[in-house]
Amino acid sequence: MQAATRSRLTLTCILITILIDMIGVGIIVPVLPELLEELTGGSVAQAAVIGGYLVFAYAFMQFVFSPVLGNLSDRFGRRPVLLLSLLGLTFDYLMMAIAPFVWYLFIGRIIAGIAGAALATATAYMADITPPHKRTHRFGLIGAAFGLGFIIGPVIGGELGEFGPRVPFFAAAGLAFANFLFGLLVLPESLPKANRRKFDIRRANPLGAVIALRQYSSVLWLLAVLFFLQLATQALPTIFSYFTVEVFNFSSSTIGRTLGAFGIGFAFSQAVLTAPLSKGLGEPVVGIVGLLAAATAFAGIAFSADVYQLYLFIAVGTISGLAPPAINGVLSRQVPDNGQGELQGAVNAASSLATIIGPLGATQIFSYYTSAPSTGHYFPGAPFIACAIAVVIALVIFAIAALRFDLGRRPSIADHPHAPEMPPPGQVRTPPIDDDDRFNDPPRR
Repeated sequence: MQAATRSRLTLTCILITILIDMIGVGIIVPVLPELLEELTGGSVAQAAVIGGYLVFAYAFMQFVFSPVLGNLSDRFGRRPVLLLSLLGLTFDYLMMAIAPFVWYLFIGRIIAGIAGAALATATAYMADITPPHKRTHRFGLIGAAFGLGFIIGPVIGGELGEFGPRVPFFAAAGLAFANFLFGLLVLPESLPKANRRKFDIRRANPLGAVIALRQYSSVLWLLAVLFFLQLATQALPTIFSYFTVEVFNFSSSTIGRTLGAFGIGFAFSQAVLTAPLSKGLGEPVVGIVGLLAAATAFAGIAFSADVYQLYLFIAVGTISGLAPPAINGVLSRQVPDNGQGELQGAVNAASSLATIIGPLGATQIFSYYTSAPSTGHYFPGAPFIACAIAVVIALVIFAIAALRFDLGRRPSIADHPHAPEMPPPGQVRTPPIDDDDRFNDPPRR
């Protein structure tokens, strides 16, 4: 296989891995309530309660296991962790497809949370094969894969759900297994043995990962930025449907089309706009622009008086897609190459913690401000104000960090203490895959 072709297939395989995961998550959204009603024989309200517990189980497992898989990938390489993850996702979807009882669904979601934690490994893989100056663009492609999966998944699930609530789960299992075979045949290892480090169980947990990374003081600031940003963005898909039904009497199809249009714009910002803007303005500036757009959009949606204002601020919100890849691009340069798995494990754990807290907090706020209009506290947009506040906090932290740590440049060796088995940037590098370079195989001993 020619080097250039192999390079592109490697990048494609990683993006497909992420895309398949998001499609799988999206596929089950339209049909999960019907499947829960079928299994429990209860009402939609009861199904919603169980569905909330399923989301919690999935997010909690991701929170716990993201650092574990990230550290394992730093020790044994990215490829085996990713392949085992894809097999785990296949098993999860099959479990849910054949589930005769509700507890089957919980086992499946627990497995999915563990396997889905390998997204941190996929991001670390991307960092391995990408030169530092191109990481923001590549992280933008990851975000675009997320957005595309969010668009495709519910559409596929809704269409296949016409043939029965279990059919989409079989489809998701088939996609995951096909991706496993593709990765088995195409995906090379990205982390040479010379760049690996020992597995340390003390660092293979959410707190341990953060403690291990505290030597890089800028990392803690940037993790806080991503946490508050994710706290807001994870609440959006949960509360948006309730809000638009309450305020604008949207139908389910209108909600789906609106979220789909947002997903397209969000993916466009990440895949197309991030790289040229980062090159021209610098990653910190692009990150700040994205955060400003997010805060403006959330506040505007909260006070929208008609659907035209709503659509306007949703359009503004698509620009917020610039923030995650820009921040991740800066973040990836703060640690050495053999710490990328641990770093992305910590990032994924922070995101999972936000997934646990954000949707739960948003629904509670929405319930409080819509349950008793006569009390004078009626304000359906309250959750979006909370989201805007979270983004403003992220913006302030990021602006301070950008000035304090000069985030527009890659840190020099002097900026990092010499940690055992985690040399500073520049001391040991993983050969990158550039679009114009030949594929670099791991060095032979």
